[in-house]
Amino acid sequence: MDQNCSTAPKPKSAKEFFKSWYFWKPFLGIIIGGLGGFLFFYFVGCKSGSCAITSNPVSSILMGSFLGFFVTSSPCLRSSTPQSKSDIE
Repeated sequence: MDQNCSTAPKPKSAKEFFKSWYFWKPFLGIIIGGLGGFLFFYFVGCKSGSCAITSNPVSSILMGSFLGFFVTSSPCLRSSTPQSKSDIE
């Protein structure tokens, strides 16, 4: 595994799962991405129906949600500061 990848311990119960960032980080990414997709449809989308993604609000919301999920669920987030001294070497 790459040195820059670090994984946090997984929650042990459903209650811990819903309180942890394993749930909230992707969930918020999906919600914010869906909102962004709708706003893109509303302000930029084409009304003629020739655009596959922006002519339909459902497809715009889904594409925004997927984008939000993939941005927040990166398996290897690089931090600007190393977490331990062994990461520097």
